[in-house]
Amino acid sequence: MQKYLLHIDGQQRPSADDSYFETDNPFTGRPWAQIARGQASDVEDAAQAAHRAMTTGPWASMSPSARGLVLQRVADVLEENAEFLARIEVRDNGKLYNEMLGQCRYLAQWYRYYGGLADKTEGRVVPVDKPGYFTYTRREPIGVVGIITPWNSPLLLLTWKLAPALAAGCSVVVKPSEYTSASTLEFVRILEQAGLPAGAVNVVSGFGPDVGGPLVEHPLVRKVGFTGSDATGRHIGAAAARGLKRVSLELGGKSPNIVFADADLDAAVNGAVSGIFAATGQTCIAGSRLLVQRSVHDEVVAKLVALASTARIGDPMSPDTQVGPITTRNQHKKVLEYIDIATAEGAQLALGGGVATGTGTDGWFVQPTVFTGVSNQSRLAQEEVFGPVLAVIPFDTEDEAITIANDSKYGLGAGVWTTDLPRAFRMAEAIESGTVWVNTYRAVSFMLPFGGVKNSGIGRENGAEAIDEYLETKSVWINTGAPTGNPFVLR
Repeated sequence: MQKYLLHIDGQQRPSADDSYFETDNPFTGRPWAQIARGQASDVEDAAQAAHRAMTTGPWASMSPSARGLVLQRVADVLEENAEFLARIEVRDNGKLYNEMLGQCRYLAQWYRYYGGLADKTEGRVVPVDKPGYFTYTRREPIGVVGIITPWNSPLLLLTWKLAPALAAGCSVVVKPSEYTSASTLEFVRILEQAGLPAGAVNVVSGFGPDVGGPLVEHPLVRKVGFTGSDATGRHIGAAAARGLKRVSLELGGKSPNIVFADADLDAAVNGAVSGIFAATGQTCIAGSRLLVQRSVHDEVVAKLVALASTARIGDPMSPDTQVGPITTRNQHKKVLEYIDIATAEGAQLALGGGVATGTGTDGWFVQPTVFTGVSNQSRLAQEEVFGPVLAVIPFDTEDEAITIANDSKYGLGAGVWTTDLPRAFRMAEAIESGTVWVNTYRAVSFMLPFGGVKNSGIGRENGAEAIDEYLETKSVWINTGAPTGNPFVLR
């Protein structure tokens, strides 16, 4: 069985007590590798290495332009290793190889984009109101950043934080999910092949109490970036606040996907299926609430069930597979429990509703599942299932659709399907979410900010705005001949 070590200060090393835990292949339901189980002392070593890297090491002495060139080389090396990384991701999280390969190939664009921004984080000269002073601002890296990543898209969601952090000149300690650590440990070695100095990126694998908590609370860590559940995000935010650390939190969602009667219904159904069943529903922006205008409700449901029932379930490495397994054993159990909850609440099962069989393995599969007759007050409509379970909710008017869409503690994403352009603009303005897609769904880019409102998070990733999450602004006053005056009076 393959064994993975921690990565600290450019070196692979065992954890402090040389202990390991197993990571499972969701397709087979069996372990395939051993991962070093980090401890608080390993976090201490990693934080010290990261601090040295950005204060006394070669990373600290690099000009912004030089940092940008390193990130450009990272992009080149990632492209060369995309297939290898995608295979590791599939083995660890069970997502489709085609999707993971697309993500791993796309990663390079983040490093090119932020490599280009690295030397454009400019301060400005400010003509202040007080004569005799030359004043300006500097943009400086915030310091050591702790990054905690989830299990559903480990490398993509790491990159959303890591690329702007490195472009800003920060150094990083990463705590990957204990369910999917292997790809991150492979990834960091590839980064250093591109010339990233030792200590700029460190990885300590392990569990929350052993690694995550000490990382968030470490005094050298000045910023924490986290993607995961809102419950964990709330805990991390509180812990970070005790140390007056900045945070960016990309949390859960219960995204409404809204279909109006004037929409291209075939396109809307394709978007609905992609929104909930792609990635087996294990994405924070899953369109898990399908709001359908009542006049076309039955037609949309019939088309939806017909299309979703053709989904090919099986080996995520096969190019023919359309729905893979649930990533973890616990999540598999949780999804099945929510199906039981929805049934008990009185929702009507239109498709699926159980364990998917016939895959030839002991993997953690759930059938694509559709419920109709769902109340927006039900647990199925209000709580994040994070699996291939869709709640269909009817509405009559545009105002009612907005009310239902916004009646949620979450606000990460939303979809609108309509051919009425003024309506599209009205809906985009009225819906409380960080992203609104019109006549498409789940599109993301390194160029456009992403994040949530309400319980879906704090801060923004991607786009030029993301680098600001990792920079401090310093003001500089230079006396060029201002009179000294009374030293006891604020001038």
